[in-house]
Amino acid sequence: MRNIDVPYTVCLSVYKNDCPKYFLAAIRSVAQQTIMPYEIILTIDGPISSELEESIVLFQKEYPSLRIIRFLDNKGHAAARQAAIEAAKTDLIAIMDSDDISISNRMELELQYLQQHPEVDIVGGQIEEFIENESNIVGKRVVPLQDGNIKKYLKKRCPMNLVTVFFKKDAIQRVGGFVDWYCEEDYYLWIRMAEASCVFANIDKTLVFVRVGNEMYQRRGGWKYFKSEEKIQRYMFAHNLIRFHTYLYNTIIRFILQVLMPNKLRGFIFQKFART
Repeated sequence: MRNIDVPYTVCLSVYKNDCPKYFLAAIRSVAQQTIMPYEIILTIDGPISSELEESIVLFQKEYPSLRIIRFLDNKGHAAARQAAIEAAKTDLIAIMDSDDISISNRMELELQYLQQHPEVDIVGGQIEEFIENESNIVGKRVVPLQDGNIKKYLKKRCPMNLVTVFFKKDAIQRVGGFVDWYCEEDYYLWIRMAEASCVFANIDKTLVFVRVGNEMYQRRGGWKYFKSEEKIQRYMFAHNLIRFHTYLYNTIIRFILQVLMPNKLRGFIFQKFART
């Protein structure tokens, strides 16, 4: 399988609240793949701590071809990811987050899939969520595998695990790339790609271990998060992707989960019932 010789770029970003230890583990997990990336592009999203700066310097000694884009001010995930995508020199791009762990052959599996299915524009996979270390798994997010099922799932929930995706650059750029949308820039992108008849796929395998904690469930709650999700549902209704009863149902469920429900109960629901 390793005779695949297709260059690809890994794009990730870091900002002031990221943990230096977790960042190094994350970026090393993509730098040490069974099929190595042509380049890694790191967007530094605004001022960061001296500890994070030291971690970046340390990694650059291990991986001298690291390319860095530096924002003077924090612009958010969408802008950071989009800047790296635009700077990429390859036609294939993988997304990675700054505190997760990719399995060692993640890119090999995704490259092989794209090679075997040239009609596919974007491929992802499953994630397992952990606290502290990868042996302490607390949840798994399972998403559909085939294009038709992915687009059907999209009408209710985000159908791709962002930190696992591997895509063709021109497909992303054709629909405008990542656009700022509070906590939903990836979902908004998948919707626009579906509207543009892009072809999706997911691999039936855990590709990335995702670090979680109570703060994750706090971010998935509150009025600001709910209003962002309601706006996504309204967009799909306005663009004839869903009917009014689906918009109403999706919005009510989100209001209960994100506004009425306390963080601890929300965390339990996400881990036990809302990951498939």
